[in-house]
Amino acid sequence: MRAFHSDRFVLPLPAGHPFPMSKYRLLREAVAATLPQIAVEAAPAASDGELALAHEPAWIDAVSHGTTSAAQQREIGFPWSEAMAERARRSVGATIAAARAALFDGDGVAANLAGGTHHAYAHKGSGYCVFNDVAVAARLMQAEWHRVHRAGLQVLVVDLDVHQGNGTASIFRDDASVFTLSLHGAKNFPFRKEASDLDVELPDGCADAEYLAALDAGLAEVWRRLPTPPGLAFYLAGADPHEGDRLGRLKLSAEGLAERDRRVFAALAAGRVPVVVTMAGGYGRDIAVTVEIQRRTLENALAAQRAWTGESPA
Repeated sequence: MRAFHSDRFVLPLPAGHPFPMSKYRLLREAVAATLPQIAVEAAPAASDGELALAHEPAWIDAVSHGTTSAAQQREIGFPWSEAMAERARRSVGATIAAARAALFDGDGVAANLAGGTHHAYAHKGSGYCVFNDVAVAARLMQAEWHRVHRAGLQVLVVDLDVHQGNGTASIFRDDASVFTLSLHGAKNFPFRKEASDLDVELPDGCADAEYLAALDAGLAEVWRRLPTPPGLAFYLAGADPHEGDRLGRLKLSAEGLAERDRRVFAALAAGRVPVVVTMAGGYGRDIAVTVEIQRRTLENALAAQRAWTGESPA
């Protein structure tokens, strides 16, 4: 299985900043130590033309040249820097590379060791998200698929970050070629939510059994609404529904999250749907717990990828 990273571009954040920047490096190191069957590669940078498939040129230019306003930087939660702009491009590039591996190279399952930047809108960033990696990659894969096959590509976004994917929902509003499913905390950020194709709102304190039942019902509703299985899925496997997350407000256990992952991969495998996995959010009080949750997601992704290609487990 192939995975792509962008963690060598580290944002120069002020002391005390709440964003856990080191988790990306720690996750890559954990994968190297425990999952050697995953080939980890440095991500390429997304081009202006690729970013423009989902973002307004003025926003791409502002990020690229450091002309974002103070208000825009506050909404993102990061001060502008060259490293911030480059990391944002590389995070999108990682999801693009994983999508090509899953869809065109026959891998079936591939991953971005970051990504899932679902709060970014076409015209602005928000909530630690500069560009929307899934939106850009989805549009690009549709274009490349059409060029090769002269046919449309139905895309499914399964967003299981604890926060609603408002930017993704906004970008794909009224676009029937991309179905957006979001399970998220009803009272959590963003406080003004956009309408996904299917939103499943969860109460504070939601634990494993209730969450997994809601997930099963949500996936069943997706299959009911889509006449045929999608041709490509993006899975935002946030660690932030965990009971130890500082920003999550839900109460899932680590095993509950692993079971969530297994159910998503099983549902997609049943329809033979290639999938790109992104890590999305994770703000654990203990960063090692967040890293382990995301490492287990990748372990389950590896099992799904081996089943896809017919390889036996190691």
